[in-house]
Amino acid sequence: MFHALITGANRGLGLEHARQLLERGWHVTAAVRNPDAAAELKALPQGEGKLDVVAYDAADLGAAGKLARLVDGPIDLLFANAGMMTPTTRQFGSAANEDMTLEFRVNSIAPLALAEAFADRVAASDMKVIALQSSRMGSIADNGSGGAYGYRASKAALNAIGRSLSHDLKDRGIVVLILHPGWVRTDMGGPNGQLTVRESVEGQLDLIARAYNQPAMSGRFFHVSGQDLPW
Repeated sequence: MFHALITGANRGLGLEHARQLLERGWHVTAAVRNPDAAAELKALPQGEGKLDVVAYDAADLGAAGKLARLVDGPIDLLFANAGMMTPTTRQFGSAANEDMTLEFRVNSIAPLALAEAFADRVAASDMKVIALQSSRMGSIADNGSGGAYGYRASKAALNAIGRSLSHDLKDRGIVVLILHPGWVRTDMGGPNGQLTVRESVEGQLDLIARAYNQPAMSGRFFHVSGQDLPW
């Protein structure tokens, strides 16, 4: 049985990843900031070999180490999905504030801390995949509108981290995927998104399945359609 560890699994894409992986017979560990408030997640099938819900706060850089002590066994898929966008860092003139520091901590540094805490466990698994939930807004070449300073910069940093991880973890057989989910109808993406949450997750899980034992996919920035995105 494959085992996935997903952060930010209490809503949106993370919740749907947990749901679909459970449907496919995976064991899922869902790491969320407040398990008591994750009612929709906890309504999914729980129990041995099904769903485990554990506490994890991406803003706390010590949380990855604490999580590693809570979760047992190899991790086939480590999915750093938790992320944030703050309205106070969007516009030029007032974007350089403490909220931007928080965006970097959650969107960039926390995924690196997870990879450092779980690399050995991923390497010990059958599938050996680390997935980073990035965004097309992290593409420097694709930035044609400006703004969104904190979110764009923190996702660009995540992309650089993912690329470095693909080199540093290559000898352990780990494939690192940097993923853009498409424009999805979520709380963050808004009601006008082109994809439903289910459609986006189906596409991402297809990419993850294709990455099994495919080192040529490591360190690349993928659109949910499978297309390579510019850095």
